[in-house]
Amino acid sequence: MTGGREGTDRPAHLLNAAPARPGSRILGVGAYRPARLVPNSEVADAIRSSDDWIRRRSGIATRRHAAPDETVVEMAAAASLKALAQAGVAPETVDAVLLASMSHLEQSPPAAPRVAHRVGALAAGAVDIGAACAGFVHALATADSLIRSGNAGHVLVVGAERMTDIVDPTDRGTAFLFGDGAGAVVVGPADAPGIGPVVWGAEGDRHTAIAHSGPWPGQATPGPARTVPTLRMDGPAVFRWAVATVPGAARAALAAAGVTAHDLAAFVPHQANLRIIDASATALGLPDHVAVARDVVHTANTSAASVPLAMEELLARGAVPSRGLALLVGFGAGLSYAAQVVVLP
Repeated sequence: MTGGREGTDRPAHLLNAAPARPGSRILGVGAYRPARLVPNSEVADAIRSSDDWIRRRSGIATRRHAAPDETVVEMAAAASLKALAQAGVAPETVDAVLLASMSHLEQSPPAAPRVAHRVGALAAGAVDIGAACAGFVHALATADSLIRSGNAGHVLVVGAERMTDIVDPTDRGTAFLFGDGAGAVVVGPADAPGIGPVVWGAEGDRHTAIAHSGPWPGQATPGPARTVPTLRMDGPAVFRWAVATVPGAARAALAAAGVTAHDLAAFVPHQANLRIIDASATALGLPDHVAVARDVVHTANTSAASVPLAMEELLARGAVPSRGLALLVGFGAGLSYAAQVVVLP
C-alpha cells in the first residue's frame, strides 16, 4: 500500500441508480408540413437556373415554405401532438423533450422548453440538440439511452426546421435544396431493444464544407449595418464525403444491431439529395423488398426534420410494415453523422 487510504477508488457514499430497462422502441410518429408548396419554377429565376437543372442536380421537384406563423416551435409542437396521439401517450407522462434544429434563430432561450409547454409536457426536461442534419438521429440515440438507463419513461424526439430563415434565396449552391417542416417520434420502454446501437462520428477538420457565411449576429460591415449570415455549402465536397461516409456508417449500424440488409424493411437516410440517397442504396446492395425513402423529391432537404418526415411518409402510404426494421442515417454539417437500426411502430 503506497497511500494513506486503502481503496481510494471507492466512493465515500454509494448513490442510488435508476433501475435499468432492457430496451426502448418508437411508439408513434408525427409530421408537420407547411401548407405552401413551392415548385422549382418559383426558386429557379433567383439563382439563374431551371426546373430541369434543379431536378438533375438534386432530384427535387417541390419543397414546403413556412408561413410567418409556422415557426420552429409551432411546427415542432404540431408534429409532436400527432406522434403522441399515434403512440397513445399522454403528454403529462413525457419525461424529456429533445429538439434537433439548426434553424432556430434564438440561442437563448432554447426552443425545446417551449415545445414541451406547448404540447402539455409540463414536467419534462427539455433540451435543444445541435447536430444539424444529423441531429434527429443523435437525439434518438440519446432518448434510447435515457430510457434504457431508467432515467426516463417516455421521450419526445423532434426535428424541426425553417431552413428558409437561414438560406439566401439567391445562392445558387443552397437556395433550391432546402425546405421547411417538422417530424417527431415518441420513444418508450420495451421488453427487448427496439432501437439498435448508434454508430456515430464527426470530422471537425471539414467543418467549413457546410457553414454559415459568418458568426451571429453577423459580420460587421462598413457603417452601422450588419450582414445576416446565411448557410453556405461546398456541394461537390459534401457529395463526395456523403457517398463515402453513409454506406460505411450504415454497414456498421447493421453489424452493431446484429442484422443484415436482407432483414430490413426500409432505408431512411437524411434527405439531402436524391443522388446521394440512390448512390448509398446501391453501395449497400439493398434487396428489392427494402423501401428506400425518397421524400426529398417533394419535401427537399429539411435538415434535422428529414429523417422523421421521410419515416412518416413511408408509414403513411403503407410502403413499410408495422414492426419492420428501418436503417436510419443522418449526416451533415460538422461534419457529423449517426446511424442506427430501429423497429418501426
